Amino acid sequence: MKGNSRSGTSSYICEHCGYHSGKWMGFCPQCRASEALTESVSQPAGRTQKSVQVVGATDVRSTMQDRTPVGIGEFDRVLGGGVVPGAVILVGGEPGIGKSTLLLQVADAIAGESGSVLYATAEESVHQVQMRARRLGVRSSGVKLASVYDVDEIIATAVEIKPSVLVVDSIQTVSSAEIGGSVGGTSQVRESAARLIVFAKSSGIPLILVGHVTKDGSLAGPRTLEHMVDVVLYLEGDPDLGLRLLRGAKNRYGSINEVGVFEMTPDGVTQVADPSGLLSGRYDTNAFGNVLFPTVEGKRPVVVEIQALVVKTDAPQPRRAVNGIPVARVHQLLGVLERHIALPLHKFEVYVSVMGGFKITEPAVDLAVALAVASAYAEVPLRRTAAWGEVGLTGDLRPVPRSTLRRSEAERLQADPMVSPDDCRSLLDAMVMSGFVSVAG
Repeated sequence: MKGNSRSGTSSYICEHCGYHSGKWMGFCPQCRASEALTESVSQPAGRTQKSVQVVGATDVRSTMQDRTPVGIGEFDRVLGGGVVPGAVILVGGEPGIGKSTLLLQVADAIAGESGSVLYATAEESVHQVQMRARRLGVRSSGVKLASVYDVDEIIATAVEIKPSVLVVDSIQTVSSAEIGGSVGGTSQVRESAARLIVFAKSSGIPLILVGHVTKDGSLAGPRTLEHMVDVVLYLEGDPDLGLRLLRGAKNRYGSINEVGVFEMTPDGVTQVADPSGLLSGRYDTNAFGNVLFPTVEGKRPVVVEIQALVVKTDAPQPRRAVNGIPVARVHQLLGVLERHIALPLHKFEVYVSVMGGFKITEPAVDLAVALAVASAYAEVPLRRTAAWGEVGLTGDLRPVPRSTLRRSEAERLQADPMVSPDDCRSLLDAMVMSGFVSVAG
C-alpha cells in the first residue's frame, strides 16, 4: 500500500536526483533511475512572521575567528586550515574504515584546545564509545558523550551544554517522531539533517555528521544531503592495509583537491607527515616492472609506486587487472605500446597497481604506467626511475601541470633518472632515457 494514514501531505521523492512527485512511481522520470520513488511525509506547521536582519558584506559584525584549527595537521589541511564557525561537515566512508575512530580523536584534539565537544552517537552505547576512547588514549575531559536517537534531543542537549563542536554519528541513524518515514529513509535523513544544519548556522557551533556509503561508494540517503552541507569528506583506503586517505569532495571554504594521509594503528589513526617516504620506502631498485610517480594532491606532491606484471598466456582474451588507475586509461596505453613500441601485449596478461591504496585519475600517470609495463615485459629493472607525463595516441608526450613541483619531490627522494615531457618528446625517447631501447619483436 502506497501512502499512509498519518496527518500531513504525502509526496514521493527520488533518492538520486531529488525529483518530487505527487504519486508513487516505480522509477524516476527525471534521471531514469530504476529504483522506485520513496515516500516523504511533510507535517503541517504554522508560520510566524520574523524580522530578517540585513547587513553589509564588509561590515564587521563580531570578533569570531574565521577558522579554528583542529590540532590534527592532516585533518586541518583537508579543511583548508581549520573549522569555520557554523560549518557543517559530512564525513563518509565504508564501514570499518575508521570514521568514528578518527572523529573521536578529532573531538579529543578540539576539546583539549577549544572547550567541550558533544559526541552524539545513535549507533553505539556510551559504554562502547568509552571503551574506544580508552583504547585511543583520549585524555580530554571536555569530550562529552551522549547515546541519543532523537534529533530534537540532540539539539536540546547541545543548547544546554554549548559545545565548541557537535559530532553526530551517524545522520542515517537519528530520527524524529514528527517526521514521517522509517529511520534512515529519505524524509528522515533529509529533515533531521535540515534541523541540525539550522541549529549549527544559528548558533555558530560547527557540526560534523558521519554518513554511511552505499556499495557503489556514494553517500547513502538523499542526494540533496551533499548540497545541504558545507564540506563533504571521504575517508578512503584498503581495509586490509593501514593507510587511510581523507579527501575533500566539496568545500565551500577551501580547496577540494587536498588529501590528508593517516595510518591505522592499534592505538588509533596517526598522521603520516611524509607520505612519499612511506609509500616508496620499500621500492626495490633491482626489480623490474616498478616506477615512481610523483602525483599532486592539491598543493601537495606525493610520490607513489606504480607496479606492473606481464605474464605470457594462451587465452584468446588475455586478462587485464588494474587497481588505483582508470581501466580505460590502461587499455589505451597498452594499445599505444603495441602500436608504437611493438610490444605484443595481446599475447600477455597485464596487471597494473598503485601501491598503498592511492587512486590516481590524472593523465600525468600515463608515462609511469607505460614504462612499468615495458619494464615488466622486457624484464629490465629501471633502477629508481621517476616518470610523469601524458602519453598521446600517436606515442608523443604531452606536458602536465606542476612539473617543477613533481621534480623537486622526486629529487628529495633521490630518484634517478627522472623522465618527463620536459626531457623527451616521445614514448620511445622516454624508454631510451629510462635505461633501455625499444624491445620490439
